[in-house]
Amino acid sequence: MAGILNFVDYINRKIIYCTFMSRIIVIGSSNTDMVIKSKKLPAPGETILGGTFLMNPGGKGANQAVAAARLNGNVTFVTKTGNDMFGSEAIHLFDSEGIDTGYSIKDMNNPSGVALINVDENGENCIVVAPGSNGTLSEHDIKEEVFVTDKTDMFLMQLEIPVETVEFVAKKASSGGNKVILNPAPAQKLSEDLLSCLYLITPNETEAEILTEIKVYDLSTAEKAATELRKKGVQNVVITLGASGAYMLTGTTSKLIPVVPVKAVDTTAAGDVFNGALTVAISEGKNIEEAVIFANKAAGISVTRMGAQASAPYRKEIF
Repeated sequence: MAGILNFVDYINRKIIYCTFMSRIIVIGSSNTDMVIKSKKLPAPGETILGGTFLMNPGGKGANQAVAAARLNGNVTFVTKTGNDMFGSEAIHLFDSEGIDTGYSIKDMNNPSGVALINVDENGENCIVVAPGSNGTLSEHDIKEEVFVTDKTDMFLMQLEIPVETVEFVAKKASSGGNKVILNPAPAQKLSEDLLSCLYLITPNETEAEILTEIKVYDLSTAEKAATELRKKGVQNVVITLGASGAYMLTGTTSKLIPVVPVKAVDTTAAGDVFNGALTVAISEGKNIEEAVIFANKAAGISVTRMGAQASAPYRKEIF
């Protein structure tokens, strides 16, 4: 029965896709997440006994693609998996979500990516990623057809693939008139050549500090960091501030958008769900403020559930 319901949901979403003019092209990582939920996070050198083990599909690119698809986004996902059971299962799952995986690549020499995640009783986490095939996704793997787009199509990327690939895509997509959204995670310095290609960047506090050398701890410092990013060429900035909400800065608006408080169980995919939802809303013609409100709602639901892709809500759950 569950299989029939999933198939019906898949068909319904495919019908909805046909009404959209915009595609969301997610280019990024796919991992298998191995999660242990324990009372606390271990200190260096400490071994903790007890906890629950889960193995889930993950990776920031995959998480964002699934989040966008479940919210009725018309998603194409370009990723690189290993020639192994993890990679085959990942592609199967993306297909079941109604995601176009026709441009994804299989790496015959490297394993699929794996992430080891520890989650404490407050929902906080620490993550170590072995990128595997994600680390070999190059510009030569991305087919020219990916860039044959309508100008309303959007590109969404993260930094679990080589930054050179991200920069190549951003330059090519933006030169074609498409909007490029970058979630700059994991945090690293980025060139102004890349930043100047971005329609929107979505760092958290730590990532904003690394990008701007401005420590972000309140609304005032978030505004300073966002202003610096706009000086570097980014058109619009949204800095996520956890339970405090998200600060947005555009050419016309500077505003903190709060979230509805929830009891967090697992924050692993909060940022990914936020970015997937944000991109869907913008692809539907919402302005950035409306999109952030929508994304906050989706991320708020995701943190009340365990898992990465498993925590992503469906459109009918967003009120």
